[in-house]
Amino acid sequence: MRMKPFLKSKFMTQKRRSVFRYFCAHSVFIVLLLFVNFWGCAANHADQQQKQQEMDFSLNTDEIAQLNEQIFARAKMYNDPSDYLLGAGDLIQVSVFEAEELNTKARVSSRGYITLPLIGQVSVKGLSARQAEQKIEELYRKRYINNPHVSIFVEEHYSQRVTLVGQFKNPGTYDYLSKQRLLDVIALGGGLSEKAGQTVQVRRTGSMPDEPGTFIVDLDQLIKKGRDEFNIEINGGDVLFVPEAGVFFVGGAVRRPGAYSIKHTTIVQEALLEAGGFAPYAKKDSIKLVRSMEGGDRKVIELDLKNRESRELEIKDRDILIVDASAAAKLMHGLGINIGIPGVGIGYKDPEQLY
Repeated sequence: MRMKPFLKSKFMTQKRRSVFRYFCAHSVFIVLLLFVNFWGCAANHADQQQKQQEMDFSLNTDEIAQLNEQIFARAKMYNDPSDYLLGAGDLIQVSVFEAEELNTKARVSSRGYITLPLIGQVSVKGLSARQAEQKIEELYRKRYINNPHVSIFVEEHYSQRVTLVGQFKNPGTYDYLSKQRLLDVIALGGGLSEKAGQTVQVRRTGSMPDEPGTFIVDLDQLIKKGRDEFNIEINGGDVLFVPEAGVFFVGGAVRRPGAYSIKHTTIVQEALLEAGGFAPYAKKDSIKLVRSMEGGDRKVIELDLKNRESRELEIKDRDILIVDASAAAKLMHGLGINIGIPGVGIGYKDPEQLY
């Protein structure tokens, strides 16, 4: 028996509605799955980035701890009072053992002189206590005493101080009681802080015209490579500044994009390795360096890693390295087979979520 046109039409309409409802229900389910998957990937990616940043900080902390161990191992912690350098404002006790009546207290004048019985003014500025003793002995020997013995005791220290600023554990101004070298003074400030870079600037006041006013010392060269000539002698009045480790950024098609500390001299090739190297979909011939210039401007430098000059370009503070991604390689790398509801199919996952 043949179905009437009206009933047939009604039956087909109901069937279509059922198919439509089935499709809508499953579509909503699929959308919900995709939404949950997207936020899960995003949260996982953010968690990975946080873990990487914590790991980088931990590595920098460990490196600084090792540096501090070597600094304290090589520093001279004992100060010999006879090495103290005299200067303006210091109050000293001068004792002559062969003639107690010549004993006296004297304050070093602004021009660096003290006044002593019989011999008058004596210049002691810049001399160690031991050197001043020898000078005074010689002056008394020439005219008054055959074999004098002089002792100097510094009662008040005013002139010789060093100032430590920046990333020291205990920055501040310290009495400079004896001749010391760079590592000795870094130890005086408790060593380097966890955020310290690996250069020290020594700013010297009152330098001679032919002498530099600022010295920049690479601690990596001094400590790790044994360049003892960099362990320079520090003078009273010097200011030591340790800057915070600089930061550069790597983004785009690398395995671990993010911010990295400049702990030592770093070149482009090393910066890319710190970021985990290229991602599989990277365009290795398309790399840009964005550099902040004076006045707030930014300069974009196109890099070609086949060129040695590009590979060995030094990274500066606040530099941004961007590695472009190949669209075709990114698409191929993200394609895969999905097995699930409602069945088997071809899917795509952003490969950036994998690194």
